[in-house]
Amino acid sequence: MARTWMIRAKQGGRLFDDFKDRSAVAIGWADVGSLEDLHDRETISARVAACWPDWHPQKISMSVGQLYRFREELAIGDRVVTYDRARRVYLVGTIKGQYRYDPEWAEDASNVRDVSWDGEISRDVLSISTKNSLGAISTLFLLPPKAASEIEVALSGLSSHTSAIPTGDVDEADESDLLKDVQERAAEFIKDHLSGLDWDQMQELVAGLLRAMGYKTRVSPSGPDRGKDIVASPDGFGFEAPRIVVEVKHRRQTMGSQEVRSFLGGRHRDDKGLYVSTGGFTREAYYEAERANIPVTLMNLDDLVEAITEHYEALDIETKQLIPLKRIYWPT
Repeated sequence: MARTWMIRAKQGGRLFDDFKDRSAVAIGWADVGSLEDLHDRETISARVAACWPDWHPQKISMSVGQLYRFREELAIGDRVVTYDRARRVYLVGTIKGQYRYDPEWAEDASNVRDVSWDGEISRDVLSISTKNSLGAISTLFLLPPKAASEIEVALSGLSSHTSAIPTGDVDEADESDLLKDVQERAAEFIKDHLSGLDWDQMQELVAGLLRAMGYKTRVSPSGPDRGKDIVASPDGFGFEAPRIVVEVKHRRQTMGSQEVRSFLGGRHRDDKGLYVSTGGFTREAYYEAERANIPVTLMNLDDLVEAITEHYEALDIETKQLIPLKRIYWPT
């Protein structure tokens, strides 16, 4: 029976587009070189230890486990899942090729497996337990059968009400890895909550965030807004600089260059632009923003979560009610 593996597209999913465009998955540790002649943990361990002699034995063991699995345990026909944090979608496919080494691959992800991608599913359609099981620490790990089954059901377009057991099939990790995992899971669950807000609530949330950062805001009423949902400035009227004009798009669709160009078209010379899209932005949208005539920031869902957590204590009570969070403490 085919197994289902989760393979992270680097931190934050930054190689997601490369995975999708190249029909492949890849992991790092490129300094080790090709694994084609390394078929057991001992030889891989010796190579890793030689490359990073200062590493703690536990970190070496974790890295060896990841490399060995990618080299030996993944099989043609196995299912594979990777995640795009910006768009909150999982890409699902089937492994089609044996292990290969490609030093020209993106960043240092030179250990490669070819994949045939079948489609994407939104994180919103999955149960909490499956979301939890998809957030394990490792770069590569085996999914619990119930979580894998729910993903297949979601991919088929049918509704799913399974409740996967979050059995983390991960290697040992030190406290810093555990803390990072808790932080990443917390960020994903905050995004789940934000995705459940309606458009008016999202607009009020962004306005509340700007107030927490020291601005006064005017929020446009429902209806045609001529390209602006919020105006933020020190005086609240837009007379004092900086005058920040904000567009909020709360939808699953990714915003492209045309949307950004349209937003910029109505701006004055001294305006600053903030374009918030919970569905994320295309590469072309970022290019459009970079060459804009006025300063403009594109804020995706990851950026929004980061800003909220950074300024949460300064939010007013009405805004906190939109996204209630609880502080936790971790030993340092």
